Amino acid sequence: MDTTALLHERFPAIAATLPFARLGVAPTPVRELTGLGRNSLWCKDDSRYGHGGWGGNKVRKLEWLLPEARRRGVRTVFTVGATGTNWGLAAALYGREFGIDTVLALIDQPEDEHVRQQLDRLRRSGATLHFTRSKPRTIAAAPWLMLRHSRSLKPPYYLPAGGSSPIGVLGYVEAALELAAQVAAGDLPEPRHIVTAVGSGGTVAGLALGCALAGLRSHVLGVVVNDTLPLGVRDLTGLAGRAAIVLRKRGARFEPPTLRLDTTRAYLGAGYGHPTPEAAGATDVAASAGLQLEPVYTAKAFAAVLSAELDGPVLFLNTYGPRT
Repeated sequence: MDTTALLHERFPAIAATLPFARLGVAPTPVRELTGLGRNSLWCKDDSRYGHGGWGGNKVRKLEWLLPEARRRGVRTVFTVGATGTNWGLAAALYGREFGIDTVLALIDQPEDEHVRQQLDRLRRSGATLHFTRSKPRTIAAAPWLMLRHSRSLKPPYYLPAGGSSPIGVLGYVEAALELAAQVAAGDLPEPRHIVTAVGSGGTVAGLALGCALAGLRSHVLGVVVNDTLPLGVRDLTGLAGRAAIVLRKRGARFEPPTLRLDTTRAYLGAGYGHPTPEAAGATDVAASAGLQLEPVYTAKAFAAVLSAELDGPVLFLNTYGPRT
């Protein structure tokens, strides 16, 4: 297993204390999308990142989080998500490769066929599922669940929703360094804007920090799809700042980065998991370009790609994960 990251190459001092394990094939492909009514529109496709082309953007976070859990000597992780969580499923399946069990607290979301299929996958994943139903009940139950799943008086390693901890953010710092290398190689022009969904914040925070460290001038636009978490610019820049602190504490040296980051809630609709006409239309348009989207995250983000006023080149980061 490859244990060296681009971040390690840029900051060799962090390699000893920030372990990494490659769980997918990098770099993920980039290609131009034509005939969609926008000039110089590109896609970086993380949708099949992971072993066997499975997992999506969550796997990039797990490449740092699971080695960190093993470094801490824990055998169980505890995390939260909605009943259709891609994140929880990825944590359970990839955790098994590290000998780590996963405990999931699940919050209700609008149910459709996608969610029903995902819940069936979760039940077959080997994870321990607790249906806590709502955010307040999850917060109230968390201390008891942590205690219940402790081993030898050692509590589980807590991973926030989506893996969006400061260490999880490093997954998309790594992806931004990868993108910068693709720009340098001439695979695509330097994006003026990078557009992707914001569900828990780690992907967008990592992209903004990674672009700054790589010297890219790209503006990251996060399309907010979750109304249950604080996901404004201040929240996301704060998360990126905490990731930068982790890097510095573990040996990296760099000047304070200037983050180019904005968010929009214009495509959220009624809330997390609720369909919108704009997302449905974006799904159909994307299909004509060979892109498969899902309704909760990527369809809403692609709706912004198609209709927001953005200077080109524009890069859409496709994060969609499980297919089977």
